[in-house]
This record gives sequence, C-alpha cells and structure tokens, in this order.
Amino acid sequence: MNITENPVYVLLMLLGMVILAVYAAKTKLGKKLGVALIVILFTAVIANLKLIPSASNSIPLYSGIFTYLAPISIFYLLLNVNLSSIKKAGAPMIILFIIGSLATTLGILISWYLISPQEVLGDDASIIAGMLTGTYTGGSVNFNAVALEYNFQERGVLYAGTIAIDNVVTTLWIIVTLAFPALLRKFWKDKKISTPDKTSDTEENETLNFHSLMWLLFLGLAAYFASDLLATYVPQIPSMITISTLGIILAQIPFVSKLKGSQTLGLYLVYIFLAVIGAYCELSAVVELKTIGLTLLGFTAFAVFLHGILTILFGGLIYKDWDMIAIVSQANIGGGTTAIALAETFKRKELLLPAILVGSLGNAVGTYLGFMVVYIL
Repeated sequence: MNITENPVYVLLMLLGMVILAVYAAKTKLGKKLGVALIVILFTAVIANLKLIPSASNSIPLYSGIFTYLAPISIFYLLLNVNLSSIKKAGAPMIILFIIGSLATTLGILISWYLISPQEVLGDDASIIAGMLTGTYTGGSVNFNAVALEYNFQERGVLYAGTIAIDNVVTTLWIIVTLAFPALLRKFWKDKKISTPDKTSDTEENETLNFHSLMWLLFLGLAAYFASDLLATYVPQIPSMITISTLGIILAQIPFVSKLKGSQTLGLYLVYIFLAVIGAYCELSAVVELKTIGLTLLGFTAFAVFLHGILTILFGGLIYKDWDMIAIVSQANIGGGTTAIALAETFKRKELLLPAILVGSLGNAVGTYLGFMVVYIL
C-alpha cells in the first residue's frame, strides 16, 4: 500500500491540518477567514500536492468520516440547545428572531425564482438553497445537517465554494448590520426596548472530563444507531432530522445538559469533517466554479439582502429598536458569536445573553427550515 493511502497516515495528516488551522485562525488574516475555511484550504493544498488522497482516489476513511463522525458531531453541538432558557431572551428578541427566520426562508424562495440558480446548478440548487436556509437561520450546524443528508459534501469543490461564498456574504452582512441602525435613525426614529439584564445561571464549563466523555461517546453512538435504524424502516424521514431531534430532546434533560465538553468534542469532529472536504477539492474541478460561483454568489447575496429588507420592514413595524433588529438579524445570518460582537459594539450589554439564546434557538429550528425549503423546491 502506498503510504499516502495508509488510513493512519491520512488521519494523522487531517488532524495535523486541524491543529495548523486553529493556530492560523489566531493571526490577523486568519481571524477574518475563520478555522472552518482555513482547514479546508490547508487540506486542499496537501491533497493537490498528492500528499493525501483526493476525490478521484478517495479512500474508505473519508467515507467513514462522512458517514459516522459528521452526523455525530452535529448531535454533540445540538446538546447545547436549552429550550427552557430561550424565554430569558425576552418576547421582543424571540418575536424578532421568528421574523428574521421567516425572512430568511422567504428571501431564499424569492431569490430562487428571480435568480433561477437551478439553470446553472441543476439538481444541486435545491440542496444548496436548503443548506443556506439552515445556516442563515441558525448556523453551520444546520448547513452541514442538510448537506450530509444528501451527500453534498462529496461535491468537494462546490461544497467548499458554497462555504467560501457564505463567509463572504456573512462578512458583508456584519458591515451592513453595523451601519444600518445609525443610518435608519436619520429617517425613522427608534425607541430602545428594555430587556432585563440577566446573567446566565448555567455558565458552562467546557472542560471535558472522563465522566462526560464516556457518556457523550455512548449517547453519540446511540443517537446515530437510532437515527440509522429509523431511516431503514421509515426512509421518508431523513436520518439527519432524527439525530438532530434526538440531540435537541436530550439537551433538555438536566443530566445530559450538565455533561461537559459536548461543544468542544462536536467542534473538533466538525473540523475533521471539513478537512476531508478540503481533500475533495481538486484543482482540476475548480474551473467548474467560474459561472457556478457567480450564480451562487448572486443567489446567496440577494437572498440575504431580502432577509434584511423584510426583517427591517416587519421588525420596524413591531419594535422600532434598530440595534435589537440588527443584532437579531446577525444572529440569523452570522450566528450567536457575531450577534454578541454587535451587542458589544452597540454598547447594549443587556442584549448579550439574549443574543446567545436566540442563536441557540436558530440552531434548533434551522435544520427543519432547511429541509422544508429542499422539499418545496
């Protein structure tokens, strides 16, 4: 066996790329790109240098990571969704988040009929639309959940290209949400909504210990087995819907929610999965993304623009708090982390915890909306 096809060697290289990406993401340029995109880029480089197998000579290890590690990683990330604590975000934040989520879905559907990405992307278009609906409701957890169900991750170049465009649009939206509150106040005076300054009474310590590890491994495999078993007997229900639902249900059980390190473990597995995505990015296939890339960018950007217009319009009619609307919109498009950064920038400390909580709500519902869009289209 060629050493570059040895599964232990390949796994070692994948783990090494994750380590390098984490350190690279701490640099000035790396912070703008993020670990997810960097690990894809790094692994793509070594795959194209023939240091590890790529899409054209894929090995069983890659299939194993796609089949087992990726769904289980999503299960672990969803163990952080505490639905009972969502009420702490307050009615205004929750209502605005629902408006933003519906605006995302409508934005994708309207953009679909106006841009017609299916004419260029073919059958992949509806899957991408579902992935984008998921990620622009909750985050990358939902993006990957939809992708895995349809084996879209095996379209290495297109998958990586979609992530890259998602990053570009998300970055642009951060600039927009930073700017529009001040701009809108010149034409439409707002009123700050009072939100009680609550601190989280369940501050999570993410230090992974032996007790938590043994339970997390057991629960992850049990959830995967149950979802796979149900898909065998009821193929109409996507296995990713089942494992996501199990993750959200188990997260409401105090014993499970107190387990430490589910986020750490889930994120690490996601990075390994993304490393394989990088390995699938062969330069010979990049040429395909010329027209496809422009179509994808136009479709995504227009959908997010429509999300913004609808969220501002309907959100403004109910709650004229432009800061809050911007933060909730950012929780949809960029996730809880960028929403927190926005709250800090606006000096709205009382919205820090609500931003985190509506981000968790997005993770809970994003996958369902993503699959709904795929079925509609």
